[in-house]
Amino acid sequence: MENVLHFDILGTSFSITADEDEAYLQKVLAQYRAAVENTQSISGISDPLNVAVLTGFLLCDELNKGSAAEGASSEVEERALNLIARLDQALKICENG
Repeated sequence: MENVLHFDILGTSFSITADEDEAYLQKVLAQYRAAVENTQSISGISDPLNVAVLTGFLLCDELNKGSAAEGASSEVEERALNLIARLDQALKICENG
């Protein structure tokens, strides 16, 4: 079911239609509002277009850093699983041995 989210941000009104439920859309909107407020407070920029562009850039930066951390995490997990498999093999050899 499609939901419509109406909101005002940075002096502009928007309506978004999405297949997501309203609670999810409200959560995303709250995150974006917080990101906009953060951008305004750290940059001192007040022009709405500049704030929106800089906020988008900072969010993309966060996503990429998160993706890099996830990649490192999966690499660590893979190494741990390989180590566990080797230990299992070594224990089986010792038990049979």
